[in-house]
Amino acid sequence: MGHMSHKPHWKDLNSKRKTGIVLVSMAQFALTAAAYRDLIKRPADQVDGPKVAWGVALLVHWIGPIAYFAKGRKP
Repeated sequence: MGHMSHKPHWKDLNSKRKTGIVLVSMAQFALTAAAYRDLIKRPADQVDGPKVAWGVALLVHWIGPIAYFAKGRKP
């Protein structure tokens, strides 16, 4: 049988790693929330593509919100 890698559990992480994970998670949540807020408030004619599709795309971690801010909004 092959070697199975050990995936660390939250309780096994030191406080520095835990703090880093929490901060990165908060940043990702804030970016996603900002993108959703913009998408909801922005008229459909100012969004490049269907708003529903962008709403689903925003769920894709960092990629969705960054793509929305870069390509989803019309100038």
